[in-house]
Amino acid sequence: MTNTRPEISIADMRREYTLAGLREEDAAADPFDQFAIWFKEATDAQVIESNAMALATATPDGRPSVRIVLLKGVDTGGFVFFTNYESRKGCELAANPHAALLFYWAELTRQIRIEGTIAKVSEQESADYFATRSPLSRLGAWASRQSSVIAGRHVLDERLAALQQQFPDDQIPLPPFWGGYRLTPHTFEFWHGRPNRLHDRLRYRTDGIGGWVIERLSP
Repeated sequence: MTNTRPEISIADMRREYTLAGLREEDAAADPFDQFAIWFKEATDAQVIESNAMALATATPDGRPSVRIVLLKGVDTGGFVFFTNYESRKGCELAANPHAALLFYWAELTRQIRIEGTIAKVSEQESADYFATRSPLSRLGAWASRQSSVIAGRHVLDERLAALQQQFPDDQIPLPPFWGGYRLTPHTFEFWHGRPNRLHDRLRYRTDGIGGWVIERLSP
């Protein structure tokens, strides 16, 4: 049989970065402040879903998995997102509370890597956020046993229909298996694309006494 797949030269796929870089003298002393600056610039530039971030987790024996989740809050404690506690990521975080986040904004030739430990937010914080979701999104949280195998799409549709009958007045409570996590960082890395692949990489790491050390990494 003749192979009709199109030839794609991945090795030749490259992009030259020309935007201004990131210098130590321009970087904020606190990585949360630097994140806020870059996040606002991404939002102002109308980057599509600038709050989308890759979340990497791993089992205790080091088997990794990664997926996109949405950032829903940043405070002095860390970065907050919400999900099903019984999902694959929830099970992995229960067994191994170390994780990493990645924001990538191609339009600005920037990415931010964040590593730290994760813990559940309070039930009240989860309930407060859950109440802001649309009724169908709240019902969807109840309908989906995230990451579990189902027989087909009809299973979700049937569950949703049953839940709409169960909660006809939109008074939908917080599921006991759903809520938020907060990643508390110990390391940030801000990456800015530069010409000739000599990119800027500034790493912030905790100094152990409440401050941050900034280091330049070789690209």
